[in-house]
Amino acid sequence: MLPYRHTQVGRLVLAIVAIPVVVLVLVTVLVEAEIGALVTLGLLVIAMLLFSTITVEVDRVSIGIRFGPGLVHKRFALSDIRGVQVVRNEWFYGWGIRRLPTGWLYCVSGLDAVELEMEDGTRHRVGTDRPRDLESAIREALKPAAR
Repeated sequence: MLPYRHTQVGRLVLAIVAIPVVVLVLVTVLVEAEIGALVTLGLLVIAMLLFSTITVEVDRVSIGIRFGPGLVHKRFALSDIRGVQVVRNEWFYGWGIRRLPTGWLYCVSGLDAVELEMEDGTRHRVGTDRPRDLESAIREALKPAAR
């Protein structure tokens, strides 16, 4: 199972962001566009590119999280992880990179996640549409014999 790699597409986020993008493109084409509309269009396209997918990789040394093409990323050393469990996020936690009451969330879609409990007590939730697979890969990587 190792190395593990999975990419989740945030389809709902893409759809939500695509609507104003299409409207702004139509406004730009059909009428003389204001600079504000063009700037907004550019920012929305950048947000779509950066946060429409999340790729999680697990190897024998670390867990890597990469949004979109990888400009936004995070890595956790396995040696810093005390525990792992599948969790379900509250609907109001939202998506993206968020500070939660219990730690941090990295997510592009859905409510399922795998929570990493770090040796220092902090917690990080990694959103995924395959929580059991990710949890299994992390548990396998954490086994002392696996290192």
